[in-house]
Amino acid sequence: MEFLYEYGLFLAKTVTFVIAIAAIVGLIVANSSKGRSHRKGHLELTDLSEQLLEHQDIIRHQLLSDEELKQLRQEEKKQAKAEKKAAKAKAKAAKKGEKVEEAEGDNKGRIFVLNFNGSVDAHEVDSLREEVSAILSVADTEHDEVLLKLESGGGVVHGYGLAASQLDRLKKAGLQLTIVVDKVAASGGYMMACLADKLYCAPFAIIGSIGVIAQMPNFHRLLKKNDIDFEQVTAGEYKRTLTMFGENTDKAREKFQHELDEVHGLFKDFVQRYRPSLELDKVATGEHWFGLQALELGLVDELATSDEILMKHCTDEKDIHQVRYVIRKKLSEKVAENVTVSFARVLANWGHKMRYWAQ
Repeated sequence: MEFLYEYGLFLAKTVTFVIAIAAIVGLIVANSSKGRSHRKGHLELTDLSEQLLEHQDIIRHQLLSDEELKQLRQEEKKQAKAEKKAAKAKAKAAKKGEKVEEAEGDNKGRIFVLNFNGSVDAHEVDSLREEVSAILSVADTEHDEVLLKLESGGGVVHGYGLAASQLDRLKKAGLQLTIVVDKVAASGGYMMACLADKLYCAPFAIIGSIGVIAQMPNFHRLLKKNDIDFEQVTAGEYKRTLTMFGENTDKAREKFQHELDEVHGLFKDFVQRYRPSLELDKVATGEHWFGLQALELGLVDELATSDEILMKHCTDEKDIHQVRYVIRKKLSEKVAENVTVSFARVLANWGHKMRYWAQ
């Protein structure tokens, strides 16, 4: 027991030290961001079809004999020549003003792939809105589709509400929206996921958590014990309900709970609008489920990983393009991000070890 006490004390000191460093880095980032009105970025387009074909080509070189490779190359050249001839004839006919009939499979359509790995504050929506705008400016709503690889455990309501609205822009434009969840789409993440025309998830992905949570510490008794007064002045009865430093009242708690219930009601109505077959009383309890269970409850449509879906589209010979809007980061922001990620990993490792030591 003495060892556990000493280790716990050491752990508390270490965590406090790391938090202090993270806070300092955060202040540096905040100060460096002042006065900056616009964070510039650039759009990146990656041909995933070409990548998959390159991988396929590498494996073929290893598996096929020289004679088989030679035959394959001849067939590919023949096909490329035929396609070039057809394209030339089509361009010539179009130049003359003749009507050109498209052969079956001529317009296979394109798949635009987006990635959304959401954090608590949903700041990734800044890139998402740019990506959606770019796709809408070029997409053929009759043939093109959008595939979103989604990963998020949720976060602030207004942030994920905006992210969901960006996906709704695609639907309003008439584009088919497919969403795949490999790991997690919970709370705000599921708010986004439920907009899919077709929603897939991996068998052990975490799905659901249709609920709302708010929590905060209260230091009133600590301040009172040390004879420290806290003053707060507001105009409007409910300008502030619960507070971190003042004495919270039952009336304030009741109002705060009412606000949470209202948000939960809006969340449930939103989910019901896009997945009307769901039994909300059964799934809107704040619980989450694994993919296998989520399928039974109707929270998702099918079980599959993003790799399976992409391979299927590649087999269908569709052009697959990954669209990514990259926001340039200052050095201070990169440092802060690395510190945050490292801190999260350290805490996760300590938590994992402590569970075993406690046993």
